[in-house]
Amino acid sequence: MFIHHNLNQLHRHILEFEEKYHRVPHSVFLLAISKGQDLEKIQQAIAAGQLAFGENYLQEALKKIAEINHPQIEWHFTGHIQSNKTQEIARHFSWAHTVTNQKIAQRLNDQRPAILAPLNICLEVNVSREASKSGVMALEELVSLARFCISLPRLKLRGLMTIPQPQEKFEAQRAELHQLVLMKEELCQRGFELDTLSMGMTDDLEAAIAEGATMVRVGRGIFGGR
Repeated sequence: MFIHHNLNQLHRHILEFEEKYHRVPHSVFLLAISKGQDLEKIQQAIAAGQLAFGENYLQEALKKIAEINHPQIEWHFTGHIQSNKTQEIARHFSWAHTVTNQKIAQRLNDQRPAILAPLNICLEVNVSREASKSGVMALEELVSLARFCISLPRLKLRGLMTIPQPQEKFEAQRAELHQLVLMKEELCQRGFELDTLSMGMTDDLEAAIAEGATMVRVGRGIFGGR
C-alpha cells in the first residue's frame, strides 16, 4: 500500500506549498507519470483515487489503456510526438503535452475523432535551451505556433509545458521555471486564453508550485524508482 501512502503524502505536500506560496487551495492538478510502471501499481493508484496518468511511450500506453479500460481515467501523452504516432494519440488520449510544431498539431487535429471532445494540448518549451531536448525556444516561434493551434477546431490549446535542466538549488529551479511563466504571461497579453502551466516533477515540485504551476507531473514520488 506504499502507493496509497505516497499519494496521500504528496497531496499534503502540494497543499502545504499552495498555502506557503499563497496559491488557491487545490488549484494544482496532480498528473501521475506511469511510464514504465506495471498495471498492478497503476491499479493501486486508481484505488487510492488517482485518475489522471501520463505516458511517454505509445505502445506501452495503448496496452495499459486497453487493459485498464476505466471510463473515468484521463490519459495524458507526455512523451515526444512523432508523426507516425499522432493518429493513436489523437484517438486515445485526452491531453498531449508536447506539441512543438505545426505539422504535429495539424495531424493531431485531423486525426481527432469527431465524437470526442477536442484534444487538450500544451506547447512544449525548451527553457534550458538544451540541444538534446525538443521544444520551442524563441518567443515569436511560440506565438506563431499558438496562433496556428487555436485555428484548429479539434484541438484546444490549454497552455505551456517544460522539462527544465535539473538544478539542485531551489532558486535555480525557480529561475528555470520562471521563464515558462513569463512566456505564458506574454501569450496571455497577446490575447491567448491559457489556463495551464504543466511543469514540476518529483525533485522540483515546490519550486514549480511557487512559480505558479497548475499541473505537476510526478512519477518517482508516487511509484518509487523503476
